[in-house]
Amino acid sequence: MACCLSPEEAEQKKQSDKIDKELASQREPYKRTIKVLLLGAGESGKSTFLKQMRIIHGEDFQEADCLEFRPTVYTNIMKAGKVLTQARELLAIPWGDESNASHAELIASAPASMETYDDIAPYFAALEELWMDAGIRETFGNRSKFHIGDSTEYFFQQLKTIATPDYLPSKQDVLCSRKATRGIHEYDLLVKKVPFKFVDVGGQRSQRTKWFQCFDEVTSILYLVSSSAYDMTLMEDRSTNRLVESLNIFNTIANNRCFRNVSIVLFLNKADLLAEKVKTISIADYHGDFPPESDPHNLEDVRRYLVTRFSNERKDKNKLLFHHFTTATDTENIKFVFEAVRNTILEANLGELMLD
Repeated sequence: MACCLSPEEAEQKKQSDKIDKELASQREPYKRTIKVLLLGAGESGKSTFLKQMRIIHGEDFQEADCLEFRPTVYTNIMKAGKVLTQARELLAIPWGDESNASHAELIASAPASMETYDDIAPYFAALEELWMDAGIRETFGNRSKFHIGDSTEYFFQQLKTIATPDYLPSKQDVLCSRKATRGIHEYDLLVKKVPFKFVDVGGQRSQRTKWFQCFDEVTSILYLVSSSAYDMTLMEDRSTNRLVESLNIFNTIANNRCFRNVSIVLFLNKADLLAEKVKTISIADYHGDFPPESDPHNLEDVRRYLVTRFSNERKDKNKLLFHHFTTATDTENIKFVFEAVRNTILEANLGELMLD
């Protein structure tokens, strides 16, 4: 099927085959594991990327595994319903249908955490009516003014399926579900017979003190950024722009002496949301250094600006900065991108990976 590959895919396959051949020639076990640290601000997609690594290279999510995410999906939907009704009131957006005010009161009175179907079942009808209300949809259209999950629209579109008693989350539901990471999570897997250890730590400010516990023997850092969050603020600090926060963290990581010999790969994640957002929301309204000669509604201009901003944070401009625009909820996209990342990591570390 090589004739069907794009030039980029063909070159990537050639490079991958070369590395695989060199690895296969080594009959001894590998000297050490490739330790990949996933860093980035909260809600940048680190945990979703880790789920994808499990789907692509590890033990895929079975029925019992998917069932474990049902409470998370229920809680994500309830939280979104609460946020939307509160935001509508704060933004003084009128109801499309005044009768939905009673549904809003019901959702406001509901517990935030939903563990079982019986917990959330009394609220499904109200959530469905609210999502169809013109005032709530207008509120959702103004979501840059408040904090709400990126998968809100996805889950409300799946509401009829989720509302059934025997609901089993799909893999896409699992990938779109959001639960803040607390502490340090490690996942070991073999990628084409090479041992990898992925380390995921929480991105919220309260969790970053734990990052330093993971810095030993790091082979590579995947730094994830929510590329579409240029107009949004942090959940924990509504005065700080999320892109600015990501740039500040990246500056600290990229210029840390501990990582002088560590390859850093920049994942500009949520590229699908970025592509939609630039059509209507100007990045220049939130970042005054956006080049005046560039078009803030042109996707390539915005992408170029984002890459330049992160590249400029590095003191050592001679060190290569690999970057990819990704959609962590898209398995095929991550599969393709990680193949390139894997090649980059192995190419730089083949000598250390093998036994002497």
